[in-house]
Amino acid sequence: MEHDGLPERLARLVEMFAAAPKRVKIDALVDFSDRLPPPPDDLAGAATLHRVHECQTPFFVAATTQPDGRVHLVFDVPRESPTIRGYAGILAEGLEGVPVSEVLAIPDDFYLRMGLEEVLSPLRLRGMGAILREIKRQLAAA
Repeated sequence: MEHDGLPERLARLVEMFAAAPKRVKIDALVDFSDRLPPPPDDLAGAATLHRVHECQTPFFVAATTQPDGRVHLVFDVPRESPTIRGYAGILAEGLEGVPVSEVLAIPDDFYLRMGLEEVLSPLRLRGMGAILREIKRQLAAA
């Protein structure tokens, strides 16, 4: 089920952030940062981590398609960058196991609906758009 072009889990996260006060948004990003699992020591199959060069932070992602057509994401983002790492955690929670077609249909700037401009610089926000574009690029190429 989709909401405004977003898969259901991601839509719920967007709504939660949009309704939250500024301080709660920061705390939630840190929480998502803490919950992001580390990448596996050896990535299985054809998955390789690709750097998102538009990010100030060294941000790496591997987006693969499972045999059932659902998305699997692996991120490698330094703990020293909790806000952008938190965004990776949001994507991991909101997109893991979602059909590829739904991920490809997500607007690149969906994160603007979250009100993150209250807590992140325009440069970080542009990086967030580049992260989703890289995920979609990898999925489309698979």
